[in-house]
Amino acid sequence: MTAMPPSTAGSTAPAPPPPTVTPMDDARTAEQVERIFFELRKVIVGQSRLLERLLVGLLARGHCLLESVPGLAKTLAAETLANVVGGTFARIQFTPDLLPSDIVGTRIYRGSTEKFDVELGPVFVNFLLTDEINRAPAKVQSALLEVMQEHQVTIGGITHPAPNPFFVVATQNPIESEGVYQLPDAQRDRFMMKVVMGHPSAAEELTIIDRMAVNPPVASQVIDLHELIALQRRTDAVFVDRSVSQYAVDLVQATRNPDWFGLGELTPSIGLGASPRASLNLVRGARALSLIRGRTYATPQDVFDVAPEVMRHRLLLTYDALARDITPDHIVNRILETVPATWVSPKPNEVLG
Repeated sequence: MTAMPPSTAGSTAPAPPPPTVTPMDDARTAEQVERIFFELRKVIVGQSRLLERLLVGLLARGHCLLESVPGLAKTLAAETLANVVGGTFARIQFTPDLLPSDIVGTRIYRGSTEKFDVELGPVFVNFLLTDEINRAPAKVQSALLEVMQEHQVTIGGITHPAPNPFFVVATQNPIESEGVYQLPDAQRDRFMMKVVMGHPSAAEELTIIDRMAVNPPVASQVIDLHELIALQRRTDAVFVDRSVSQYAVDLVQATRNPDWFGLGELTPSIGLGASPRASLNLVRGARALSLIRGRTYATPQDVFDVAPEVMRHRLLLTYDALARDITPDHIVNRILETVPATWVSPKPNEVLG
């Protein structure tokens, strides 16, 4: 496999080409993952599911949408993850008066040279945090689509590639109603996962006070971008059996045709089922989660575990469901309870023997 060329549009010191991918070393990979989680937990109290899902999205080359009330360490978690893996980080506060050029860049006329120079925007980093993304108007959200999906930006007819790796973490506040714009369905679908965060417990909040009151801890870098890209390539090499892929497809099909799986009561509640991106991201998420758990193969349990985050923002509910206070999580949980999964042996050779 040939090495990828370094990006010239990212940080001031772009990373050199990554090494050729090597076979997965279970012990070394598990040690790297454990060190990453250790440094993250030095700073972030609780929120274990958030940290795991952020790492899943990073290894699977997806993007994450975080939804919670203010003050639950969304920004801190994204910045800490960037520091732990040695990536560049930028935060954009989305506001109603933001322009597309404010995030992707623009051309500036230089009188001294009588030419236009391209000034790249803050999206050219490894880790991009878009804070309160639902406050930006449609033009800004559309400008973010190309760089999220294509990892490139076109300015003045010239295409500028984003750095590699490139990971977008967007946040939104569910309780705000003034000055916000609902994300278009096409943009929500671009996010691999939507993670809903809750308040910490009383014990966790006491730990937060003790840890953050005087000298807040600082996470140390434990791997570099070369090692991160190698982990991403090992994630791509995780084996996915046909039965695991079939389970992912069945879960998505159940959102479109509930009657096929004995879930006819869900038909009046679902206006539009999940897109094929849901199937793709279920398998990609299962690969990343199995790598984090120290396996070189994915199981239906991995698909089951990432399904709520992958599917909840891809369901369009009917007015009847909204009137009865039915949420996408209710639909997803009902589907997970009903749709069967094929059993995959963790040690197939022993079973066959």
